[in-house]
Amino acid sequence: QVQLVESGGGLVQPGGSLRLSCAASGSTRRIYTMGWYRQAPGRELVAIITTSGNTNYADSVKGRFTISRDNAKNTVSLQMNSLKPEDTAVYFCNAKVMTMYNTILNVWGQGALVTVSS
Repeated sequence: QVQLVESGGGLVQPGGSLRLSCAASGSTRRIYTMGWYRQAPGRELVAIITTSGNTNYADSVKGRFTISRDNAKNTVSLQMNSLKPEDTAVYFCNAKVMTMYNTILNVWGQGALVTVSS
């Protein structure tokens, strides 16, 4: 079984910064892609950063958010700067993983709440 465990999140003032981390554990042979999604209150889940070959940033976060990946540790981080109230959402990491049993899984983290408010 493969799990993604997120950490970070919380309350931050507008203009502030926050960092989310996501670590994969379990029977992981290879991680193909890792990315970040978010779901704002009352809205659908949307991709904000995806890594499939190239790294693609949603226009809403471009220039403010940065993804970094440590392949040796099977972790991915999301650095969020210049946060705005509209960034308030539950953030999910996602990974496409090959397990030790050569099955390919699409795995989600448990979600981390980010609230941007003064």
